[in-house]
Amino acid sequence: MEEIELYLDDAKDTMEKALKHLNIELAKIRAGKASTNMLDGIQVEYYGVPSPLNNVASVTTPDARTIAIKPFEKKIIGEIEKAIRNSNLGLSPTNDGEIIRLNIPPLTEERRRDLVKKVKQEIETAKVNVRNIRKDTNDGIRKLTKEGVSEDDVKKGEERVQKLTDNFIARIDEIFDAKEKDIMAV
Repeated sequence: MEEIELYLDDAKDTMEKALKHLNIELAKIRAGKASTNMLDGIQVEYYGVPSPLNNVASVTTPDARTIAIKPFEKKIIGEIEKAIRNSNLGLSPTNDGEIIRLNIPPLTEERRRDLVKKVKQEIETAKVNVRNIRKDTNDGIRKLTKEGVSEDDVKKGEERVQKLTDNFIARIDEIFDAKEKDIMAV
């Protein structure tokens, strides 16, 4: 039975990581409010090396509709601006020579629906990941019968894996509901 516990603990940890990854991906999907997370993943050429934006500049949100980017070195302001324009965020940076400002426009109804579709894709990916973890865990638990674990214990283990999976799927659905409300709120 101890082996089954190890599989369950591992499954829970891996499912938690899948949930964390989902939250990171959803943070990148903007809901009409300025967020520094929107710029995660943007790489800036810094002395010939692609570097994350937050490593070469200070990124802040002075208000709900603006992101301010202040480079640590003024000479890379053009590179930052270029990286933002080349990203698929659809934002137009304004540059005063010291700070780049991004104005976040309010979302149209159509754009909100598109974002909800994007969120649904991320949600579905997370659910598939959790179900794959369930499958791998159940496969591992079933193999324990060859090592002398009783079939009753294996069945109980599989039931516990299913309960764990149901719990995580419910949490993912809650995350979706919250994100959808956030996006659709005008």
